[in-house]
Amino acid sequence: MANLIDGKQISANVKEQVRIETEQLKEKYGIQPALAVVIVGNDPASRVYVNNKKKACEYIGIRSLSYELPGATTQEELLQLIEKLNQREDVDGILVQLPLPSHMNEDLVIQTISPKKDVDGFHPESVGNLSIGRKGFVSCTPAGIIELLKRSKVPMDGANCVILGRSNIVGKPMGMLMLRENATVTICHSHTKNLKKIAKSADILIVALGQPKMVTADYVKEGAVVIDVGIHRMEDQKLCGDVDYDQVEPIASAITPVPGGVGPMTIAMLMKNVVEAKEK
Repeated sequence: MANLIDGKQISANVKEQVRIETEQLKEKYGIQPALAVVIVGNDPASRVYVNNKKKACEYIGIRSLSYELPGATTQEELLQLIEKLNQREDVDGILVQLPLPSHMNEDLVIQTISPKKDVDGFHPESVGNLSIGRKGFVSCTPAGIIELLKRSKVPMDGANCVILGRSNIVGKPMGMLMLRENATVTICHSHTKNLKKIAKSADILIVALGQPKMVTADYVKEGAVVIDVGIHRMEDQKLCGDVDYDQVEPIASAITPVPGGVGPMTIAMLMKNVVEAKEK
C-alpha cells in the first residue's frame, strides 16, 4: 500500500510559512505584498481558480486586486491594463488567468507582463532563467511538485524520473527542475515509442497528459513514486486524475491523490512567488 502524499497538508504548511513571512514584512518595514489578478470572460473553472487565489491571499495577508473584464474586451485593452499594472509600484505580482478568449494571443499577453512581476513563471525570461540555472520565478505547478517530493523525503538525486507530457506549463519546466535536483530525466509525449516500457523504468513518474485514468498498473514499476497532475470531472461528477488511482496505488511506494494532491500546491507556490516578488 502506497504512502499518500498529502498536498492539502503540505500546501497548508507552505502557506503558513508564507503567512509568517508576510507578517514580518509588515512589522519590520510596514509593507504588504499585492497581487493583481486579471480574468477575461466568464469561464466557470477560471472563476473557481480566481476565487481560491483570493481566499489564499486573504489568509496570508497579501492584498488582492481583482480585474474582472467582459469576454468582449479587446486584446489592446488587456495589454494596456497590464502595462499600467507593470508601472504601479504598489503591485508586486500580475496574474492573467488562462485560458483567454480565442480572439486574444496568449503568448503576447504573457510577454507583456514584466518579468519582475511574472509570479506565474510563464514569461520567456523566467523560462530562460530556469533553463540556465539562474534564480527567477518558476511555474507554480512544477515548483509545487518539487516541494511535495522534498517534504515527503523522496530522494531525487540520481533517481530515474519520467515525465509524461511536454507542455510549457508543466512538462518542460518540470524536466528542468528535476535536472536541477540531479535526477536523470526522460520526457515523453504523444509521439514517444514504447511509452509503457519507458514509464515503467521510472523511480519517479510524473503524469501530466490531460487524459483521464490513462496511466494504469502496467505503466508503473513496483515501488515507484507517482505524481498525478491531471484533474477531470467524470460523468458521475466525481473527480479523477490522469492516473487510474485504484490500479496504481497498490504498486506505488507513494502517490498523490486527486483531488488533494498537486492542485493545492499550485496556489501555495503562487503565494510564495508573490511574497518573493515583494522581497526583491
